[in-house]
Amino acid sequence: MRIGISCYATLGGSGAVATELGKALAARGHEVHFIVSGIPFRLGLYQENIFIHEVETASYPVLHSSPVDLALAAKMADVIKHYDLQILHVHYAMPYAVCAFLAREMLYNHPVRIVTTLHGTDITVLAEDPLLRRLIRLGIERSDLVTAVSNSLIEQTIELFGPRQSMIKISNFVDLQLYKRSTKNEWRKRFSPNGEKVLMHISNFRPVKRVSDVLKTFFKVRETLPAKLILIGEGPDLDAAWRLSEEMGMARDIHFLGKRDEVVALLSAADLLLLPSEKESFGLVALEAMACGVPVIGSLAGGIPEVVEHGKTGLLSPIGDVDDMAKNARALLTNDRLWSAYSRAARARAAQFSASEIVAGYERLYECLIESSQCLEEAEKGSA
Repeated sequence: MRIGISCYATLGGSGAVATELGKALAARGHEVHFIVSGIPFRLGLYQENIFIHEVETASYPVLHSSPVDLALAAKMADVIKHYDLQILHVHYAMPYAVCAFLAREMLYNHPVRIVTTLHGTDITVLAEDPLLRRLIRLGIERSDLVTAVSNSLIEQTIELFGPRQSMIKISNFVDLQLYKRSTKNEWRKRFSPNGEKVLMHISNFRPVKRVSDVLKTFFKVRETLPAKLILIGEGPDLDAAWRLSEEMGMARDIHFLGKRDEVVALLSAADLLLLPSEKESFGLVALEAMACGVPVIGSLAGGIPEVVEHGKTGLLSPIGDVDDMAKNARALLTNDRLWSAYSRAARARAAQFSASEIVAGYERLYECLIESSQCLEEAEKGSA
């Protein structure tokens, strides 16, 4: 198949999933075209069957800002026409689903089918703006197929929009051959030279990630247990996290690593992943951590409970309850037998989100769309 994929290139779950999906489809022999405003952060080195089409915009004095979204729609139309794409799979309703709709309108009767995957904040945050809500609804309802990464997100979308378009749940996935715990790990020696416990947080440091709760939880753990905190990623709350670590007197026990490619090696150095988000449609980083045998200390937000089994692969607390999160972290970190049981269960749970099975599911849906839409009715029933 000839498939276009459009997503955010920056650090975040939606871009990560879109990129990994494209790479997996290309490895299966499909022709994959990324239509993006920058090289996706997980794309890596050259891979056969993958093509990159970057959107370029010009500045015009009459316009207050560069028309990036319109340029993206035009680029989508150009790639669809030139390469005769059969599927355009966009990740994130705004702006990508709307741009995909505009692109197809430009081409009149081109048979390209539009698939939109909802990832979370495109629904839970952007929809708070009444004007954007209308555009998001348009993008959803003009798609041929809409998928969402969790039941929680589907419920929120129905509550906010009541869309005429039905939705199918397709979970995020993890490559179990790549994401597995490494016992020989130089990062562990660096972070824990004296046997300290290692807690880790990976995110785009946006307010919904509640990075301050990460630091407060760590502070309480560190009061009774030698520990280190590893923070990976960048974003608007990074500077505030720096300042808070200094104010709380923890700076020497916290490592700020910024964006990193060696995620598997870093996760393999961790004892726990901290994920105290207030909004989280799925929690891809939790799944990747569990694949590496890392239990999760997190919040009862959104789709996290659909991924992390409370009391088995991790421990979940009400949003903002750092006392409970710290108590849960200490319970696992001070009991090696209990931690090992959670670690094994986490890996087993991650196997239920195997990349090979979920990517194959996407292939079947694409084929249904290309051939006819009748078989989608069965898929929708199966996802209910």
